[in-house]
Amino acid sequence: MRLSFATIALAAMLATVPPFASSGAEPSVRLITLDPGHFHAGLVQKFMYPQVSPVVYVYAPGGPELEDHLNRVQSFNTRAENPTRWEEKVYTGKDFLDRMLRERRGNVVVISGNNARKTEYIYKSINGGFNVLADKPMAIDPKGFNLLRKAFERAGKNQVLLYDIMTERYEINSMLQRELAQMPELFGTFETGSLAEPAVEMESVHHFFKEVAGKPLVRPPWFYDVRQQGEAVTDVATHLVDLVQWGCFPNLVLDWKRDIKVLDANRWPTRLTREQFKRSTGLDDFPSYLKRDVGADGLLQVYQNGDITFALRGIHAKVRVRWNFEAPAGTKDTHSALMRGTKANLVILQGPEQQYQPVLYVENKSGAPAGEFERVLRAAVTKLCATWPGLDVKPAGNRWEIVVPAQYHTGHEAHFGEVTQKFLQYLEQKRLPEWEVPNMIAKYYTTSEAYRIAHAKQRKR
Repeated sequence: MRLSFATIALAAMLATVPPFASSGAEPSVRLITLDPGHFHAGLVQKFMYPQVSPVVYVYAPGGPELEDHLNRVQSFNTRAENPTRWEEKVYTGKDFLDRMLRERRGNVVVISGNNARKTEYIYKSINGGFNVLADKPMAIDPKGFNLLRKAFERAGKNQVLLYDIMTERYEINSMLQRELAQMPELFGTFETGSLAEPAVEMESVHHFFKEVAGKPLVRPPWFYDVRQQGEAVTDVATHLVDLVQWGCFPNLVLDWKRDIKVLDANRWPTRLTREQFKRSTGLDDFPSYLKRDVGADGLLQVYQNGDITFALRGIHAKVRVRWNFEAPAGTKDTHSALMRGTKANLVILQGPEQQYQPVLYVENKSGAPAGEFERVLRAAVTKLCATWPGLDVKPAGNRWEIVVPAQYHTGHEAHFGEVTQKFLQYLEQKRLPEWEVPNMIAKYYTTSEAYRIAHAKQRKR
């Protein structure tokens, strides 16, 4: 097989996202990008990291997805502000996976692309002795979950790290909501809730057609095939289930066999016209593998909507994911979250009233007079100011708004750099926190079990 390496030109100096001071030694981390079919693979390289070599080896089949990835990295190299200096060396032979495993050009494999083979890629990389930083979802069905568990077992034996990219943990309102929920003087304790009224509710609304890094995002056609991309309850819902675990039981180990009961799950489609599909992918018609998903009305049915209701150590939670084709003018993807406590509710909203920017509110349900509750709330926010200086509180009708300075709203794309920095710190320490691996397994059990339940319900109709 002919080896074809193409090199992206170098640009100027490092971008400023140092996870910690560089010692001046040779970079200890060498990245490999495996089959990058999703734009998230490029976002990992939106910034430079002192301990990471600028030379990145890419192993992938040739085609527009690879070209798109290389162009995105090149755009980071050539931007006017904080340009990066990545040098991409690309192998495009059909044996790209075997070649990667054999050549061992790096020690960290970044995986973000078509999810049909992702769990296989993860397992084989881990089995080969590589560390893996993987985009979500790491498994899209129960079969994938079983293989993922084996990958985690193998990672322990091989003393390598397997970690998924949970960007939503770095959104400032989610971080503040989590911290306030751990202050019993303000929040009390979590309500247990019920199937009808969960104690925790989260919803994420996404759009197939949007801009990324200032340019219209071209989706690969397989993105609309849930057998390759995964569907709502095993894809985007991964983020929401993670936030429930991370927010309700921070830094605690969860047992997927004992601590979780999936109570209900549902799935339903977004219907797209051929014109919408063409606008998003550039293709005139649906490919053959999508024909089975085209209804009698000629619309493509994409099962990227779903919900999961589950009990986590007795706390009832519900997560919901919706996909529309395009956001109305002036709007974007949105996230909402409600945590019900015995003394207060913590609510994140991102609708018209918030000008489609996420805002965290606190609702008084303690029975204490407004003045007394305000004093407790301000004392809680003062504690948070030790980490995030400048936070404030202001009344907003019958609730209170947490006022967050603009510098903490770093944006979704920047969160990829923050996740990568955290992963690099774990690499230096040669271990993940004790709770991370069991909680990743718990998360993917929840989503894969929801997949099983939702499909079983639909078959009975």
